[in-house]
Amino acid sequence: MATAQQWVRLVDEDPEGHVVSLVLDRPEARNAISVELARQVGAATQQLHGRRTLRAVVLRSTREDAFCVGADLKERRHATEADLLAARATSRACYGGVLGLPVPVVAAVTGYALGGGCELALACDLLVGDAATVLGLPEVGVGLVPGGGGTQLAQRRLGAGRAADLVLTGRRVDGAEAYRIGLLDRLATTGTVVEVATALARETASRSPASVRAAKAAMRAGAALPLADALEVEDAAWRGVVAGPDRAEGIAAFVEKRQPRWADPLP
Repeated sequence: MATAQQWVRLVDEDPEGHVVSLVLDRPEARNAISVELARQVGAATQQLHGRRTLRAVVLRSTREDAFCVGADLKERRHATEADLLAARATSRACYGGVLGLPVPVVAAVTGYALGGGCELALACDLLVGDAATVLGLPEVGVGLVPGGGGTQLAQRRLGAGRAADLVLTGRRVDGAEAYRIGLLDRLATTGTVVEVATALARETASRSPASVRAAKAAMRAGAALPLADALEVEDAAWRGVVAGPDRAEGIAAFVEKRQPRWADPLP
């Protein structure tokens, strides 16, 4: 049996392993998500869960003109309903693996991010693009609905009306509009998306790892809760870190005017 081609790579961006890039590298298909590529993304996120020193992740592509163009429609063209249902768990593990990472994930959205590619970006905490970035959820135009979290993540990021404008029409938005409506968080100078995204990941990685993880978890857990309940989630996160070593180290570093020496949050 032929060995599957490696389309997903993990690249350390610093010697300490604090920032890692999850790189989509299927350039001939513009990173179209086949069953195998989805499997590899899911496997890569599982590897990242076990990295003790991990503080931030950059999700990026090797192509400047395509972050990910979505599902591999050439593969799906001859797939039966049974085939698609059988692959569903692999697909959900792909998107859910990115969404479930405990550290900040920054998407470097170079070029097209359509359908499942847009959903991979939406699964990240921060999205960086430029004028050449194009995002869209075109599934209703091919007889589907977004199935990688798009209907839910777009609403949480954009609000109901703006999410509906994208999901129900399937239209595409360029980088400028995406930034204006909040679909992108940073609009980089043309051609500097990966550089800006990596710098942003490094910035989050320079903060207390335990605090950043706790803050991300609290934001995710409280997003759909009534305010009173969400504030209890925040209080639990605060209590969870206040007795930890990073609080004392952070204050000492500030007073002594030096860089803090954070403890890794995992044993």
